[in-house]
Amino acid sequence: MQPVLNTVAVIGAGLVGSGWALVFARGGARVRVYDADAGLRARAPARIRAMLEEMREAGLAQAPEVEAAFARITVTESLAEAVGPADYIQESVLERVPVKQAVCAEIDAAMRPDAIVGSSSSGIPASAFTEGLANRARFLIAHPVNPPHLIPLVELVPAPWTDPAIPPVLRAAMEGWGQAPIEVKGEIEGFILNRLQGALLNEAWALYEAGLASAVDIDRTVSQGLGLRWAFMGPFETIDLNAPGGIADYSARLAPLYHDIALSRRDPQPWSQQAIASAERELRQSLPQDRLGERTDWRNRRLMALVAHLRGQPK
Repeated sequence: MQPVLNTVAVIGAGLVGSGWALVFARGGARVRVYDADAGLRARAPARIRAMLEEMREAGLAQAPEVEAAFARITVTESLAEAVGPADYIQESVLERVPVKQAVCAEIDAAMRPDAIVGSSSSGIPASAFTEGLANRARFLIAHPVNPPHLIPLVELVPAPWTDPAIPPVLRAAMEGWGQAPIEVKGEIEGFILNRLQGALLNEAWALYEAGLASAVDIDRTVSQGLGLRWAFMGPFETIDLNAPGGIADYSARLAPLYHDIALSRRDPQPWSQQAIASAERELRQSLPQDRLGERTDWRNRRLMALVAHLRGQPK
């Protein structure tokens, strides 16, 4: 019988940590939140409440659900107070190895030996900051997509010493909390999501630097083209449906083209400072620096509308 993860600690109360707290609370868990920054601790309840209200306004939550989820969240005054009773701990601190090493050492000292610890690391493998821990077999990566309360994907990446029984347990728990977990079978730089995202970004920068299209038009190619399909299907299903005979037919037709494109990028270059500065000027013309927060709020509202739409569609 798989363990039930009813009590969750979230360590780090920034945007990602607050989103995680909302995910777990909406999923029915009792959530204990801690951040070393007293200011973040003080602001966390209002931030989480506002996020819940936004979801209610978008039709993703009903008023009673908002109240019930909010009531399940407690902000604690110490890490040990949050971690001690937890079945599952989600570490969401700054993406720096020394910071994660220090915080995970504190978690290790305060956790129950049967608890599970997931790190929100977006690229640093668990082996880089858990090797010396007494409970290192209980640690792994549980990398969300920001914001986790709106985008359900979670990458579960074990360290070489992670107990192999843990990823399936956490995968089932994440599904129960409404997330869409995937299991990465071993440590690899960037995991799955950022390697896929990086491949697209590297090509976008190369096309931009070559002067073949503006940043706005490259963005439009994705938002008004590729991204419309990718909102509800992945690359393999996309090509499976893009040729009469399915994926084998598509591959027979277009694999040579994609091979030639890959060969043309065999010597990828870092994103140049000149190209970055040029793209910054272009994007700031349409979106001034002081409106980035406003546009982020717009993005989240559009995400909520998309999630609401997709939830109403048959699988």
